[in-house]
Amino acid sequence: MNLSDCERLLIVKPSSLGDIVHTLPAVGAIHRAAPRAKIDWLVNTEWRPLLEGVPYLDRVIAFPRRELRGLAGLWRGRAWATRELRPAGYDLVVDFQGLFRSAYLARRTGAPRIAGFQRSREGARYFYDLRVDVPDWDRRHAVDRNLALAAALGAEAGEPVYDLPDGLAPAGLTTLPDKPIVLHPFSRGQGKSLSIAETRELCVALAPHPVLLAGIPDKPVTGGWPEHVVDLLGKTDLSGLIYLLRLAAWTISVDSGPMHLAAGLSDRVLSLHTWSNPAMVGPRRPGAWVWRDGRFVSMADLDPAEFPERRDLAASYAARERLLDPEAPASIGAFVKNRLAALSEA
Repeated sequence: MNLSDCERLLIVKPSSLGDIVHTLPAVGAIHRAAPRAKIDWLVNTEWRPLLEGVPYLDRVIAFPRRELRGLAGLWRGRAWATRELRPAGYDLVVDFQGLFRSAYLARRTGAPRIAGFQRSREGARYFYDLRVDVPDWDRRHAVDRNLALAAALGAEAGEPVYDLPDGLAPAGLTTLPDKPIVLHPFSRGQGKSLSIAETRELCVALAPHPVLLAGIPDKPVTGGWPEHVVDLLGKTDLSGLIYLLRLAAWTISVDSGPMHLAAGLSDRVLSLHTWSNPAMVGPRRPGAWVWRDGRFVSMADLDPAEFPERRDLAASYAARERLLDPEAPASIGAFVKNRLAALSEA
């Protein structure tokens, strides 16, 4: 099927935050190949604000994932898809999620063509009419895998473009410092988050530059923060986070969805990795930077074999101590301050 012949397309990528950001460039490429087609995107309800306002989307369809859990939920999901998706009359459905549920929903649309990855999980590929085998799968960033799927459909990939909304200022926030550092120290992934003590130490190392502290800690925070820190922990929704990241002179984040969101907006990003491979899941922009094992490396210079994924969390924590050592030549405070100085001189 030629993309330019399609009148209605559905993108299936329900979650999560970082994965949706990784998919935006591929969907943008599909739009450019089929500029007259109406494109809908199926996304979990909580991530819908991430796609509201994307100019080439005709409709953002909120999928009530939490209401459709388990085997009974799968049956209800079948009825939901028949009611909400089938009447649209899609010519093509592209499943970027690659799981059984996403592929099942894609098939329930009744579309004549379903496309997805050959290396999808949970048997999802058996629902597809077109199975795309991406070469060097284990050495390619998720953004590039998605672009490869779009290219197999006839789109020209090119450099990734992230069509993200402007965001809205967090409620009740009247004044913000000029050109702040946004610090996001928490992640749901095991062994990725900084502790509260480490976060405070990092804030001190960044003084006197203003810091906006964002994210959701896994337990209540006791005690205050230095004067140059604006505490926004648990006080921003997705739209508010986008707004703050657009203001940032630099973003420092652990490996998390908000890090990928920041990298979709700017290359002024430093991603902190304890055990994940930054070449595979770091910020995709070549001008962004990553830290792992006591080293700062630009994404443009990163070899996928340089920092393989590991699950030795004890070694990860030991390496992280070097990050917070103010005397270390590769301390984060010195690195970010040098980057900010270079921006000011430019």
